[in-house]
Amino acid sequence: MLTFLGFAMIATFLVLIMMKKMSPIAALVLIPALFCVFAGQGAHLGDYVIDGVGKLAPTAAMLMFAIVYFGVMIDVGLFDPVVRGILRFCKADPVRVVVGTAVLAAIVSLDGDGSTTFMITVSAMYPLYKRLGLSLVVMTGVAATANGVMNTLPWGGPTARAATALKLDAGDIFVPMIPALAVGLLCVFALAYALGLKERRRLGVLALPGGADPQPVIVAAADTAAAAETDTSETGPAASGLNAGPRSGAASGAASGPASPAADTAAVGFQGLDPRRPTLRPRLYWFNAGLTAALLTAMIMELLPIPVLFLLGAALALTVNFPHMPDQKARIAAHADNVLNVAGMVFAAAVFTGVLSGTGMVKHMADWLVGAVPEGTGPHMALVTGLLSLPLTYFMSNDGFYFGVLPVLAEAGAAHGVSPLEIARASLVGQALHMSSPLVPAVYVLVGMAGVEFGDHTRFTVKWAALTSLAVLAAGMLFGII
Repeated sequence: MLTFLGFAMIATFLVLIMMKKMSPIAALVLIPALFCVFAGQGAHLGDYVIDGVGKLAPTAAMLMFAIVYFGVMIDVGLFDPVVRGILRFCKADPVRVVVGTAVLAAIVSLDGDGSTTFMITVSAMYPLYKRLGLSLVVMTGVAATANGVMNTLPWGGPTARAATALKLDAGDIFVPMIPALAVGLLCVFALAYALGLKERRRLGVLALPGGADPQPVIVAAADTAAAAETDTSETGPAASGLNAGPRSGAASGAASGPASPAADTAAVGFQGLDPRRPTLRPRLYWFNAGLTAALLTAMIMELLPIPVLFLLGAALALTVNFPHMPDQKARIAAHADNVLNVAGMVFAAAVFTGVLSGTGMVKHMADWLVGAVPEGTGPHMALVTGLLSLPLTYFMSNDGFYFGVLPVLAEAGAAHGVSPLEIARASLVGQALHMSSPLVPAVYVLVGMAGVEFGDHTRFTVKWAALTSLAVLAAGMLFGII
């Protein structure tokens, strides 16, 4: 009964948010509350929620202060050179922009924290997508999938959990997996290239006047049908709000003759990083760069808990860059919407995870899936583990999978002579898909900062992330790693 209710609860949640019948926050709270009553444990709902909130409170605190910190860094101009450098590389070419998104997300993912990766990636790339009229859900999908592959770094979480659960060395798990993970990363870059081509065909030829300087985009030409085809299922409200910008200019230009640069310039105004905004602090650039580098280094070295590091960093950044109290209040108020949206989403997710764990649904679901594996597949438990890692890490937290399910799979594999190392490596392949799970707080940072509906992101990303995970699994089998 609990197995059925667990799967039904997750399915109901996904269907409702993808059909946009409920907001993610409402769905994360009301659906598990309802299913908790169905399970006959409504009297314990409060305990489950408090337990879930307690576990996710540090994550919410980290996200709150991280958003303030990186928001201040954007305000003072820390990422302006990054944006200009990427713009010079991209040259208004949608293919280069999307590939650049994948490369940037992969590089920033080296810090091992998904939330930080998404904040930096969106901060740098959002102005380009906004200016060129690219689909914002392409940005979120590519960034999430790239980060998912890189999330397997030993300090990223899953590898450490697998090593702890099976009492193995994290290096022994990760290092042999590098070739297979490299294949996964190549798949992400290939996906980015293909999506960039699709965006180029949709938007037509774009040009930036004045070289790489931050100027409005001029739409030189575009195919009428492609430009008019605004797929709201892939762009979300924020992206579709660009219809009055590059897309409408392209459509009207194609329909009525050659586009007028002046008209297009007026239609497309750029609302990204204003190079003349009053919050810029050019004299403090190297201080802010050094502070950010020190913060990321401290995170990797685990000198202090991440929430504490971001709390200290945000306080220091505000104090040095905006020494006057009214300016500090203004900066905090400017980022309050993002803080509230993301923190609210995390605490709402705590209800979902609290009910899943507290009622025992997640354990019954895992036991059912493991028990459903045919006995004849024993010698192939590594492959089975890799395949199961896709749905299980999507529908469960990493803690639940690696500490609850993986030991059972490893024990079943050991009975047929399959090494625990192979099981541990196979368990990592589902991370590309995991990063778009509704149970991952970082994904709400990504979609929130990009202004993309979570349902649109899910519908667009899941298929590509699953294919990337399967590519990693296939490469691991081919190279004899798994």
